[in-house]
Amino acid sequence: MAIRQRGFIMRVLVTGGAGFIGSTLVDRLLADGHEIAVVDDLSGGGRANLAGAERHPGFALHVMDVRDPALADLAGDWRPEVVCHLAAQISVRKSVADPVHDARLNVEGTASVLAAAHRGGTRKVVFASSVAVYGRPQVIPVPAGAATDPRSPYAASKLSAEIYLATFKALHGIDYTTLVLSNVYGPRQSPDGEAGVVAIFTDALLNGSPTVVYGDGSQTRDYIFVDDVVDGFARACGTEGGGGRFNLGTGVQTTDRRLHSLIAEAAGAADEPGTAPVRLGDLPAMAVDPAPALEGLGWRPQTDLAAGLKATVDWARTRSPGA
Repeated sequence: MAIRQRGFIMRVLVTGGAGFIGSTLVDRLLADGHEIAVVDDLSGGGRANLAGAERHPGFALHVMDVRDPALADLAGDWRPEVVCHLAAQISVRKSVADPVHDARLNVEGTASVLAAAHRGGTRKVVFASSVAVYGRPQVIPVPAGAATDPRSPYAASKLSAEIYLATFKALHGIDYTTLVLSNVYGPRQSPDGEAGVVAIFTDALLNGSPTVVYGDGSQTRDYIFVDDVVDGFARACGTEGGGGRFNLGTGVQTTDRRLHSLIAEAAGAADEPGTAPVRLGDLPAMAVDPAPALEGLGWRPQTDLAAGLKATVDWARTRSPGA
């Protein structure tokens, strides 16, 4: 149990806390009264995401790789009550091209985080998993107890990390909750690299660049707003949901073509995407059943897609060259 100081409720260590989701989680946890330490090597996220947090007396940033042996020293000295583990290699295509690198970051990285949690006497680890662990689902929306079927090294590394969580609970009594994230979108998501399609469409439509829909645009995904996701993490930091896996999604399928129309409307741009052949390996449909999270965590999605997209476009507009 963490030693409470200066009126903070508990100490939470957030790996990957400079990223899109991680930094939003940091802001939420600070607002809830917790003391936060972020571990991030800044290879994916950016320090700018933490500009507000760095002004908070209960915040500290440690620039390091989660595989660094210094992480165990940090945890041993600071003794976080909860660890939220979001640091990861997130590109499916990069994992296929270099599975060894993916495993080093996602499997070795998770083992390092769990070893540090054990060193620090951590009560619970909350882990960010991915719908990729379900592979090509037989039932949509995918129930939380569905069989796993990883079809990429990235998916395999996420599932391996889940197994490590159970192993460390059996060995050392560290509780855990696994949160399986559907397609998360919202402010701070970068349009660069293998980013989410919401960020890519938003950036292009605000800047007058061409957009592309693959195939006939009928592929579907389950889009969940980042504030709703961090609410799930915040709830899981408590005693609820121990040892469980919960889907964080809406259960609603939205086609690529419909998504483009909604973002174009929010951006005040022409809804005229180009087309390209379907990419090899892309799933035709995905959505997850969030119902068990209501019972296990008291969580449910709150943000309507149109409202979430408007908030995302409004944020991106302030950062576009023409703003």
